Amino acid sequence: MTLSFDQLDGWIWMNGKMVEWKNAETHVLSHGLHYGGSVFEGIRIYNGQIFKLKEHMERLIASGDMIGMPLTQSLDDLCHAVKETVAKNNLTDGYIRPMAWRGAEELGIGATQCSTQVIVAAWPWDKYFTTTNGITLCTSKWKKPAPDTAVTAAKTGALYVVNTMAKHEAIHNGYSDALMMDYRGYVAEISAANLFMVKDGVLHTPIPDCFLNGITRLTVIDLAQSAEIEVVERRIMPEELIQADEIFVTGTLAEVTPVVKIDETDFEVGGVTKQLITLYEKETGQV
Repeated sequence: MTLSFDQLDGWIWMNGKMVEWKNAETHVLSHGLHYGGSVFEGIRIYNGQIFKLKEHMERLIASGDMIGMPLTQSLDDLCHAVKETVAKNNLTDGYIRPMAWRGAEELGIGATQCSTQVIVAAWPWDKYFTTTNGITLCTSKWKKPAPDTAVTAAKTGALYVVNTMAKHEAIHNGYSDALMMDYRGYVAEISAANLFMVKDGVLHTPIPDCFLNGITRLTVIDLAQSAEIEVVERRIMPEELIQADEIFVTGTLAEVTPVVKIDETDFEVGGVTKQLITLYEKETGQV
């Protein structure tokens, strides 16, 4: 049986100090636990190299500002905390989770008196999707909210409640993950990764105006353009996916993962997807 995350061994950076993994605790009346006031990042480390550290920590700071929860640490301080945590845990390949949340100084809806608590954890974590042949998606009933009803540009825990419900719905129906539309009915993303489709050699991807513009997404766009693959960011209707030649998703944990089925439609793992998988592996130092 796999140990639960609170039972792992190691060290966690917590508000400027290294704390043994099992002793890294917060109070049950922390505001962030009750009202969703948290922000976080997911970062990969490959062969001892932390991938896009600065970009991830800049986004953590920006997410905190967007939800009115400024972090007190500087960008340099946070980057140093990540490096210190990786070194303390002797990690050369794995996953890093920086996170910040509102403390327990206040518990009403208002949180002006709450401190901002910050941790960095790091541990070995292999592929997010265990299949090597590609993932399957089912269209979810849950949709991404409008940017004037939620802080959709922030990587905040509050937004992931809907993502988790969509993921559970997909698993219950026998699929790997959920395909989610936005509030207008356009294709958005899956529960925790951005989506791309290939048609006639051109790469199409939804405009990230109501969901997170992923760092891996931006990396793959840069790689595609460098390889002279045309990239088009546009509104995509769900029925267009059925006509796609290839579909894949991107994310820190997902990396570049092919999609082989959406609802009842099957897809091949095509040449563009394979090329971008190879380019991404080279970019991250995996090969």
